[in-house]
Amino acid sequence: MFLSVFDMFKVGIGPSSSHTIGPMVAAARFLDHLRALPFGVAGVKASLHGSLAFTGVGHATDRAVILGLAGFRADDYDAEKAEAEMTRIRAENTVLPDGLGALRFNPNEDVLFDYGPALAGHANGMILKGTDAQGDVITQVVYYSIGGGFVLTEAELAAGKDTEDGPPVPFPFKSAAEMLVMANASGKSIAQMKRANELSRKTGEDVDKGLTRIWEVMNACIDRGLVTDGILPGGLSVRRRAKGIYDALMAERGMNLSAPHTINDYMSTYAMAVNEENAAGGQVVTAPTNGAAGVVPATIRYYLDHVPGATLSKVPDFLLTAAAIGGLIKFNASISGAECGCQAEVGSAAAMASAGLCAVLGGSPEQIENAAEIALEHHLGMTCDPVRGLVQVPCIERNGLGAIKAVSAASLSMRGDGTHLVPLDAAIETMRQTGEDMSEKYKETSLGGLAVNIPNC
Repeated sequence: MFLSVFDMFKVGIGPSSSHTIGPMVAAARFLDHLRALPFGVAGVKASLHGSLAFTGVGHATDRAVILGLAGFRADDYDAEKAEAEMTRIRAENTVLPDGLGALRFNPNEDVLFDYGPALAGHANGMILKGTDAQGDVITQVVYYSIGGGFVLTEAELAAGKDTEDGPPVPFPFKSAAEMLVMANASGKSIAQMKRANELSRKTGEDVDKGLTRIWEVMNACIDRGLVTDGILPGGLSVRRRAKGIYDALMAERGMNLSAPHTINDYMSTYAMAVNEENAAGGQVVTAPTNGAAGVVPATIRYYLDHVPGATLSKVPDFLLTAAAIGGLIKFNASISGAECGCQAEVGSAAAMASAGLCAVLGGSPEQIENAAEIALEHHLGMTCDPVRGLVQVPCIERNGLGAIKAVSAASLSMRGDGTHLVPLDAAIETMRQTGEDMSEKYKETSLGGLAVNIPNC
């Protein structure tokens, strides 16, 4: 199995990796499909199914599809150009993707929200269609956005294609147990094994540059969130809180006003800053998803700003270790809220962050595995019930609590020698089974939980 660190951590835009980035990726793939056809098309259409329909408006899924069909990409998204192009598309009812000419597309009619049963392959399904001059469909592809910005066609999903093809990697662990065996046999850390796997696909320079950029984008996202206030879009009138809390924390420094537990406020504020930026449609890094994008960067920022002896040079090891754990969870269970609830998003993020922190604090592979297990275990059963389909309530604060749990789990694991009762593999399998048993209304449909119990929503 090989899942790159750059697959787990992808630069994109808010508010959702599965509902915003994924549909934009699918649209880009569909354009490539159209370019490869021996015949041309005159127009394009899309239908959204399952969770993409139920919470698609709040997650800006329709906008993502429209811009994706216009040729925009999440990893180099230009908000100003996107807004100008949306205005043009609405006025002219065409998209202008490179190499395909003007394609007929009415954004008010050609994106269908289908609220019937989900497509068979996954809760996040969409069908992209090419039409002839009469408007008849002459080609179509079914895509599934399976979480974290990962997209598979119907055929790829059926074939079990969920990891990158390529040459064999030196440490092909598919479980935490295999990971520990390989670490002990090789004498390498989890980060060193993950880096060796990355070097089977990229040069060392490319790996280093890529990891540097991931942290730079994460950190910039925190910084933007800490200085921006106002009301988040979407109609809930949720006020940004990170700036106000951070300003108060800064004012209290050196005044002997803070209780020891105030450190939790720092961690929460870093995470909330990211997820407020995500909710506003800003640039974020999937970690492993947008809905859980604040946990890993908040934990890294906690390490750098508050842990004595912390050094920026260890951040790559943090990211590589976190990605190794995230890959195990994705391969053996899910990172999709629409598939397994928020245990698969914030729970996975907390496990990744806890493992990364344990690694940079000097933890052994066994302690790192223990840290990840503790963090994941204590998110089991968590539902995904976003109010009005927006990645705001309870998502923003939930990331703050996920970061706190991640730090606590790493600290607990470091107090032991890595010996513990519940293996990480068992926690991952339990999360998968719990997700299967969970009612669909608690899996990113906004049909249950807080989503139906908040007045005026």
